Amino acid sequence: MPLLIFAVTGMGGVGKTALALEAAHRARAQGWFPGGTLFVDLRGYDDNPVTAAQAVLALLDALGVRDEELPPTTHRQYDAYRALLAERRDRMLLLLDNASDPAQYLPLLPGTDHHRVVITSRDRPDALPVRLIDLETLTPDESVTLLTRALHSADERDDRPAREYDALRELTRLCGHLPLALQIAAGVLRRRRHRDITSLVAEIREAGDATTVLDHGSPGTDLHGRSLVLRPVLETSYRRLPPDQSRLLRLLCLAPGAETGTEAIAALADLDAESVLALLEDLAARCFVAAVRSSNGAAFAMRWRLHDLVRAFGVRVVAEDAGQREEGDAARERVLEFYVRWADAADDRLRWLPGSEEPERFGDRQQALAWLDAERAGLVAAVGWGREKRFAAAAVRLALRLGEYLAWRRHFEDWIAVAEAGTEAGQIAEDRLGEAMAWDHLGSALREARRVDEAIDAHTRARDLLQAVGDHHREAGAWSNLGSALRKVGRVDEAIDAHTRARDLLQAVGDHHREATAWNNLGSALRKVGRVDEAIDAHTRARDLYQTTEDRHREAGAWNNLGLALRRAGRKEGAIEAYGKALQICGEFEDWYGAGQALHNLALTHEVTRHPAEARTAYLQAADAFARANAHVKAARARRRAANLDT
Repeated sequence: MPLLIFAVTGMGGVGKTALALEAAHRARAQGWFPGGTLFVDLRGYDDNPVTAAQAVLALLDALGVRDEELPPTTHRQYDAYRALLAERRDRMLLLLDNASDPAQYLPLLPGTDHHRVVITSRDRPDALPVRLIDLETLTPDESVTLLTRALHSADERDDRPAREYDALRELTRLCGHLPLALQIAAGVLRRRRHRDITSLVAEIREAGDATTVLDHGSPGTDLHGRSLVLRPVLETSYRRLPPDQSRLLRLLCLAPGAETGTEAIAALADLDAESVLALLEDLAARCFVAAVRSSNGAAFAMRWRLHDLVRAFGVRVVAEDAGQREEGDAARERVLEFYVRWADAADDRLRWLPGSEEPERFGDRQQALAWLDAERAGLVAAVGWGREKRFAAAAVRLALRLGEYLAWRRHFEDWIAVAEAGTEAGQIAEDRLGEAMAWDHLGSALREARRVDEAIDAHTRARDLLQAVGDHHREAGAWSNLGSALRKVGRVDEAIDAHTRARDLLQAVGDHHREATAWNNLGSALRKVGRVDEAIDAHTRARDLYQTTEDRHREAGAWNNLGLALRRAGRKEGAIEAYGKALQICGEFEDWYGAGQALHNLALTHEVTRHPAEARTAYLQAADAFARANAHVKAARARRRAANLDT
């Protein structure tokens, strides 16, 4: 049975009608439909949609049936319409545009498989056996091309697209790569022909909503009389939603991040996962949301994406109603608590040591990392809510639970953003301890990002705050981190003093696990000033304490540092053995950055002992490990070292 019906679906403004009309013109030109084309705009999302009974009159008129020839009843009109189509030997194309309800087009379908039908709609006609063509927004490059051509078609001398390429690209992003928004933006720019593109970009950014700016400057209609406005397109679709779907859409527009998982949306809406999944599928069928399937394919692991303009529209709808604002804030509280709970469990798993209590939900590190990877954008954005007093306390807790993960994945810019937001949230919540810990996290993130002077300031603030609240345990951690930053800028004597203070404080409270870290850092500072034997002793103590506390991953770092000290002391064989131990443990944890460090140090040792083949192999392995860890600068350096050995 040949396909009779094609449905072009997508959100309002994505170009369904334009595509259908262009396809119809091309098909006619190639002789596919010698009987011609029938077109009806069903205006499905207007206040008064065209009914099938009204549409059949227009179709009969186009087929030459009018006046006294017109049957007197709707039922007989349908019969006459189908009979005429059945009698037509030449194939026709029936284009039913802008349908919102199957009742608008089901009575208009031909009773024969000879003709073809194209339906355009913002709702997927899932009940019909149709070939669905879901339209997505344009790619960034396609958007740039569309805007450029639109400007050049009016004035080929318009050099703004070439002169302001970055601004043009940003404008397309702010338009959400939606063809209707881009078309309106082109009209605005044509009217403002003496203004640059940057001015329109700035205006949209200041407004925070492209629909407000573009609709204000829109010419109203295009050459075909179609409306060129964004907000009414979104409003008409939104008003047609049932209450439960419109509520979920509003709340989803408030979610942090561009994509949100099903479980987080369930928390946002205060619904069970089954109920929210059904509602999301309904919204997807109406082209409000798009499903982004996870790698494991589980329904509840799916993520959902809103178009940027839909999100901005929903945020404005909520902002304009006091009751909906309160509902939205309560929803944000729920999703923030959801994130805190599971980020806490994931962080516990990443830090878990044998013998300690098993964290909930995540059975191993990989499960915890997978959840954090999937939710990362939302987690980072949610911490930013802490700048509002209502969410500040929870945001501090969330910020502090993300440090280990963001450091592990080397997302240092995200870590800086999270830690900065955490310090602000701590101040707003009057949580001096939380603020102090956030400052310490910020220092570590800045140090990793090579902003070491700022890191020293941050760790110093953390230390002073912790001293003020009398938390000497955490004060030790701040001293240790401050020492690492001081060592980075060559203030090694001060670093040794800081690490020694950290060690002594931790010994006093009996925290052997963190004491191991203080010894390890102290060893690195001692090695820096040539006190190699003391450094070897410090790293050995660190290794032994990590073994005692069963922190196998940090033991790898102690082995690597011990190898550096042994090599400095001329004990090359011992160094090679130490690097091998570090490499083995890093492999167990899939710590590719740590593996890269161990391999790079191993290569250096082979190089100084005049074993170039072994050194080259280790450099190349280090480059691969660094690349897997997203440390591409270090990977490039390792490859250059390997190449230099060949010359």
